[in-house]
Amino acid sequence: MSYNRYMIYDRFQEEAIRYINEGHSVIVSAPTGAGKTAIAEHVIEEALKENRCVIYTAPIKALSNQKFRDFQKQYPDRIGILTGDVSLNAEAPILIMTTEIFRNKILDDPESLKKYSWIIFDEVHYIDNEERGTVWEESLIFLPNHMNVLCLSATIPNIEQFASWIASIHKKEVRVVIETERPVPLHFYFQCHNRVADDLGSFRREHGFHPNKTNALIKYVQSQNGLPCIYFVFSRRRAEYLAEELYNHNFLTPDQRHEIIELYDSLCAKFDLKGERSAVEMAPLIERGIAYHHAGMLPTLKEVIERLFTSRLLKVIFTTETFALGINMPSRSVIFDELMKFYGTYTRTLKTRDFYQMAGRAGRRGIDKEGFVYTRINPGRIRFDEVKRTIYGKPEDVRSQFNASYATLLNLYEKYRQDLFKIYPLSFHFFQTRPPQQKEALRLMTAKLDILREFELINGDELTDKGKFAKAVYGYELLLSELYDVGLFEELDEAGLGVVAVSVMYEPRKNQRLEPVSKMASEIKRACDQSYERIKHRETRHVIRPLSKAPHFNLSRAMEAWIKGAPFNKILQYTDADEGEVIRYFRMSIQILREIKDAPISQDLSGRISNTIRLINRGVVDAEKQLRES
Repeated sequence: MSYNRYMIYDRFQEEAIRYINEGHSVIVSAPTGAGKTAIAEHVIEEALKENRCVIYTAPIKALSNQKFRDFQKQYPDRIGILTGDVSLNAEAPILIMTTEIFRNKILDDPESLKKYSWIIFDEVHYIDNEERGTVWEESLIFLPNHMNVLCLSATIPNIEQFASWIASIHKKEVRVVIETERPVPLHFYFQCHNRVADDLGSFRREHGFHPNKTNALIKYVQSQNGLPCIYFVFSRRRAEYLAEELYNHNFLTPDQRHEIIELYDSLCAKFDLKGERSAVEMAPLIERGIAYHHAGMLPTLKEVIERLFTSRLLKVIFTTETFALGINMPSRSVIFDELMKFYGTYTRTLKTRDFYQMAGRAGRRGIDKEGFVYTRINPGRIRFDEVKRTIYGKPEDVRSQFNASYATLLNLYEKYRQDLFKIYPLSFHFFQTRPPQQKEALRLMTAKLDILREFELINGDELTDKGKFAKAVYGYELLLSELYDVGLFEELDEAGLGVVAVSVMYEPRKNQRLEPVSKMASEIKRACDQSYERIKHRETRHVIRPLSKAPHFNLSRAMEAWIKGAPFNKILQYTDADEGEVIRYFRMSIQILREIKDAPISQDLSGRISNTIRLINRGVVDAEKQLRES
């Protein structure tokens, strides 16, 4: 192998590429915006030259989609994507997928991975994610021996420990490459008492309280030539509120205003957003160089906003943190609305690693000599020492979140029987914890196996038919296998199947209401609730943590109406969920229906599920259509 002689690489990129060329697996830890993607591109280009195949995994579908679009420009017709709700060019030599899909392939269809020589794990520090980190860990534990690994991550203090773990379980050397310097240095400012300064200590001497004003901060950033700017908030509604609050401020020249209106109109036409209420409401902000972006928006409208931002015509964007996760949207400045964030079950000060994931969007390589990061401080909500610890402290170590799913255990039991307990010592959890934590992890695995036997998914040394069904449906194994076992699926038409799929996975946000459900959905709800109570009772008795997810029927009426052909704007009357949220869960429903279809079921049920998928996967829900139009 020889890397591209026309490319000028930084020191850490050259080091990583040298190790790759020598045939080593590599883990790279470098700040956001340092240029880790160039290393992945080298792996891809060299593999294509040698007619070998590569898998690129990303933690979220939005990032998978963006990578597909980016790589498609570089390697047309040689890129595919597989994310559960999207399958385009799935036999391509370079295949992008979510980490869940890769993990499932390892366990369900390892033969399909024989042609791939490299696996690239983007944002591998996601192994620390409480909800989904175990998927990364399982993927690395069961990684086929013939595949080399390139792991890309933001700063990880314990990267040597992480690399040693991978090397120990696969019995081959893993090279570590660390970069601590950013190509564009960051300069930190603070807004407190409605004053802006770069000395945090200067605010300690002030008495009284003067509330911070958004307009004052934005005007200051503009006066310092700090636009474009990404303004991070931790609430969808606040993103919209702050954007509207800035309505009277115009950031564009007449020529820029004309250009952005023309571009916005053409993109809205391209993505069928003409006349769409949310797109119309956004237009007056766009004309002033302002926008907001969050998960509750239509996916197509989010993509339009992203394209406007890369055009550099948008000057201020108010957005939630997903905008920071790998999506290549750099700006000159970043603003933090606050440093307090809800972490699933509790609110705490932002982790240092998360802060720099977002702050790293400040400073455009090749454009800016410096990036600017502004943090708004309300002394009534956060102490100065907490601010200091977040911004100037050491990033947190990556910690294992290993907690094997029921489906994973079923797949392992089918292959290893009782020897599956030999798998746990291979985990990162075992590698970095003490005996008391290791004992508890083994107890949890044993308890889950006991539950699988009690629900008759395992009988003796064999999986039952019910167990073979359950091992195909990751994350919802117990509830769906119970419904399958009582024959519910065989009784349901397409609308009923859609209701089951969306309800088992829907997770309402705080204060969302449940609208009255139809008679058909009410019967499904009764069956689901009865089964779930049995599951909850058994898991509680066995001290399983966390409990299996409960079903929620907030989207059942919307799903019924959609399957029966109602237009999207009409089905929103049946729920208070955001339109982007509805689309996301409809797409997730397609994924779980495909998993059920791959399970051993009757031909008749398989046909009805195919029809259900077709009826759901239309219009704004069709993720493949959005990618094709891109």
